[in-house]
Amino acid sequence: MGNESINWDKLGFDYIKTDKRFLQVWKNGEWQEGTLTDDNVLHISEGSTALHYGQQCFEGLKAYRCKDGSINLFRPDQNAARMQRSCARLLMPHVPTDVFIDACKQVVKANERFIPPYGSGGALYLRPFVIGTGDNIGVRTAPEFIFSVFAIPVGAYFKGGLVPHNFQISTFDRAAPQGTGAAKVGGNYAASLMPGSEAKKSGFADAIYLDPMTHSKIEEVGSANFFGITHDNQFITPKSPSVLPGITRLSLIELAQTRLGLDVVEGEVFIDKLDQFKEAGACGTAAVISPIGGIQYNGKLHVFHSETEVGPITQKLYKELTGVQTGDVEAPAGWIVKV
Repeated sequence: MGNESINWDKLGFDYIKTDKRFLQVWKNGEWQEGTLTDDNVLHISEGSTALHYGQQCFEGLKAYRCKDGSINLFRPDQNAARMQRSCARLLMPHVPTDVFIDACKQVVKANERFIPPYGSGGALYLRPFVIGTGDNIGVRTAPEFIFSVFAIPVGAYFKGGLVPHNFQISTFDRAAPQGTGAAKVGGNYAASLMPGSEAKKSGFADAIYLDPMTHSKIEEVGSANFFGITHDNQFITPKSPSVLPGITRLSLIELAQTRLGLDVVEGEVFIDKLDQFKEAGACGTAAVISPIGGIQYNGKLHVFHSETEVGPITQKLYKELTGVQTGDVEAPAGWIVKV
């Protein structure tokens, strides 16, 4: 069953309605039987906590078509674990790991005709989420919840492939020091809309957020994690309670150590010490790696490797990780789940 209507080369990162999505309801204190459905519209109470109090969280992961025609899910157990942590932080019921992975597999299988072909650079993006629903108005955890997973085919996040982008340091905070920064909840993203928009209006790819306590250290790049490569080949990425622990970040840490022989440091990245880095990048599920050309701070643009060319180590990391995801490079144990 093909999909002739989709131009795989023109795919961006846009919503496309696919055939099926997974839906499961939590009520009377337990998860009910989950099901695949054609309906892409949710019917929820007007009093849902998701609408009023931001009681919701989400995940993002991808399924890849391999050379041999098989389908790879990349580290779904890590997404399941992170969603469980987000649910715990927001007093929502856990979705067990096996249920999470099985739901992802069902959705991939049901929408197989939407998976971009091997070699296209595209993938099937999965969006699992949990929202608080049911009749309610008080500020409390919801009486009911929905767990759902839908899928959309996506192309390269940044058009034109791996090219450096410039970013601007924001004066806004993405999350509070002891807030929900480490959970993948909508409120963090709502907070980032205005600073991101301001950065784009000024000609930058996105905003970079400093630590909310002292505003002296880099925390996140838009909705992605920061990493830098020092002149003595250390891979440094911020460690902070308000940073979202990215799966791509986690994977790059391991590959940098075991495959590229870099020293990995999870530590502080001071905004006034950018000179220590010869390369820098942002990493996340959507873009994998966005190389950072320069960072604008206090009216000055600090350029790393180059504003036009991607640094050699960033390139190697990108090649290694994307190779693992599409099955062209041997994966570390447990990273790939076949659909």
